Amino acid sequence: MTQIYVVDAFSDAPFRGNPAGVVLLESAVPDAWMQSVAAELRHSETAFVGRLEKNGIRTLRWFTPVAEVELCGHATIASAHVLGASVKFDTLSGILTCEVGESGVIWMNLPADPPERVSLASLDLRFVERCNVVAAARGRFDLLLELESEAEVRQAIVKYENLAAKPYRGLILTAAGGRGADIVSRCFYPSVGVPEDPVTGSAHCTLACWWSGKLFKGQLVAEQASTRGGTLKIELVSDRVWLGGICSTVIEGTLVADTATRRTSPSVI
Repeated sequence: MTQIYVVDAFSDAPFRGNPAGVVLLESAVPDAWMQSVAAELRHSETAFVGRLEKNGIRTLRWFTPVAEVELCGHATIASAHVLGASVKFDTLSGILTCEVGESGVIWMNLPADPPERVSLASLDLRFVERCNVVAAARGRFDLLLELESEAEVRQAIVKYENLAAKPYRGLILTAAGGRGADIVSRCFYPSVGVPEDPVTGSAHCTLACWWSGKLFKGQLVAEQASTRGGTLKIELVSDRVWLGGICSTVIEGTLVADTATRRTSPSVI
C-alpha cells in the first residue's frame, strides 16, 4: 500500500505555512499517475519520494496540479519531515540535502539563484497593481520585483491572467521587512496552476542572493506574507542556499487508488 501524507511546511502549527502532499513510492510508477495524484490533492506541489537506494539517496519529483516542476523547496522539507531523518534526494535540480537540526528545524541545501537586474523600462508591469516597483531582476525561474515597502507587498494586486502569459515561471514581490523579519515576500505562479503560493522555498534561493548583500547579514529571517503565512531562515553560502523551517503533519494515510490501470511507460525511481 502506498503511504501518503499532507504536511504544512514552514509552520510549527497545523493550517499555516504551505501544505504539501508527500507520497512514498514502493515501486516505479508512470508520470501520468503522479500527475493525477497531484491534481487530486490540489496542493501547490505534491512530492513523490522513491525508495532508499544502496548509495543512500532517494529520488524526488514534484508535481503541481497541472505540471511537473524542476525545484520545490516546501515539498522537499515536507518529505524530509515525513522520513524523520537527514536525507539526500536526487532531483531535476541535482542532489539536494536535508539535515535535521535543533528544535525540529530541518535545513535544506539548495542551489543559489542569483538574479540579473532588469531595466524597469523594458518590462510591461500591467500584471501588478497598487504598488511602486523600485527594482527588477530575473532569476532562473522567476521575475523578482522589489517594492518600496512591506505594506506594498501585502496590499499588491496581481492579475493572474496577464502574469501567466509572461515568459517566466512566476513572480516574486519583495521588500525589506519590519515585523520581526528581515525580508517579506509574496509569490505567484498561475502558469503552473498556483495563483498565489503560501510559502515558496525555491523563491528564497533568489531572495537570499538579492537581499544578503543589501542587508549585510549572513542569515536572514524571511516571512512570506500569504494568507496562511510562513517563516523561513535563509543563509547564502557560496553558490548554495540553506533554508531552514519547521513542519507539521496534518494527514497521514494510505493511497488506495493504485496504478493497476497504468498505460504509460513507468518512470525510474
